[in-house]
Amino acid sequence: MELAGPARRVLLGPDRPRPPARSSRWVRIRLYATPPAVLALIGLALANASYLMENREQGRLVAGLLSAWAVLPVPVAVSRPLLAWRLSYPLLFLGVLGAGAREAWPWPPVQILSFLVVLCLLVPRQESAVIAWVTALNLVPVLVFAPPANAWGVAVLFVAIGLAGDLVSRRRRSRAELARQAELTELEQARRAVLEERARIAREMHDVVAHHMSMIAVQAETAPYRIAGLPPPALAEFTTIAAGAREALTDMRRLLGVLRAETDESPRAPQPGLADLAELGETARRAGVSVDLTVAEAEDLPEAVGLAAYRIVQEALANAARHAPGSPVRVAVRGGTDALCVEVENDLGTPAATAGRRPSAAGEPPSPAGEPGHGLVGMRERAALLGGTLEAGPRPGGGYRITARLPVPEAG
Repeated sequence: MELAGPARRVLLGPDRPRPPARSSRWVRIRLYATPPAVLALIGLALANASYLMENREQGRLVAGLLSAWAVLPVPVAVSRPLLAWRLSYPLLFLGVLGAGAREAWPWPPVQILSFLVVLCLLVPRQESAVIAWVTALNLVPVLVFAPPANAWGVAVLFVAIGLAGDLVSRRRRSRAELARQAELTELEQARRAVLEERARIAREMHDVVAHHMSMIAVQAETAPYRIAGLPPPALAEFTTIAAGAREALTDMRRLLGVLRAETDESPRAPQPGLADLAELGETARRAGVSVDLTVAEAEDLPEAVGLAAYRIVQEALANAARHAPGSPVRVAVRGGTDALCVEVENDLGTPAATAGRRPSAAGEPPSPAGEPGHGLVGMRERAALLGGTLEAGPRPGGGYRITARLPVPEAG
């Protein structure tokens, strides 16, 4: 079957498409070279007919048909070389008719030249098995009709042409495969860049927009308890604001799920750091969260480490306000020689910073469809990007604790 497939292709298979022109210059050369080439083929056909009539005493009709047959495959080989070889091959048997003893070869010189041109155009465009079959079939009439003194030399010539064409064909296929692989690599890199950007956008939306929406919802829900004497219209307005904020949070969680499922615009404003934690604590207190914030001084802290610490504390406070309202939260940020430690904990039996679940023990309904959010995922991603770690879980005495260790690279 391995031999029959290439043999069937040689006899009946389609031609390989012609390689595209490399430049407009080659197109112009072919355009201007076509008329002289046609005139040259006509001249060769007339010369071949004259040779047949003089040396083989063939009539004009037969000589004309054989001469036209000898040169016709050449223009065909430019676009369909396999078809041109099929046209030329039978003439290797018919072209010896009437050959005289005075002739050095049983084929006319024009026919030999035309066949070599067709063969040279064919072999660079075919795979190795097809070239092998074509070469083997070419050797049959040579060994049968050529003089013994010249047959082996012609056989070596055909084999050399086949080997050279195979090298050219392999090189062309290798270049095409390399180009295809390079294109696939570029597409994969572009796809990966898009996915990374979407994941980054999702993380930033969750850390920033969702945080502020949570604060709005908490402030609107706790306003009737913090502000005495509110009229009924104001109470209804706060209820509407809280409901709208919660609905917006639900829609945002769905959007974040889509963005992360397929997993940059660079920020123009300065990114927050440890110096902004005090303002973050005040925002949480205004939302009704009791926050005890302790931030140690850290000199020469990289911006990326400060940003990661800020986002971790921000997410923890937002989840504490959502899932454990009324629970005091302690935040401690301590700097060391080699790492920055962030610890957030509360004293109740409900998580201070979960992945977005709303435990029933806290009096809050579960998140839509019971799906967790992306809080812990985003915090762990931030810590992992810096080579750090983040641990989260219940405290032995009740409550919940998050501990993050963010390495600080040495100066220089």
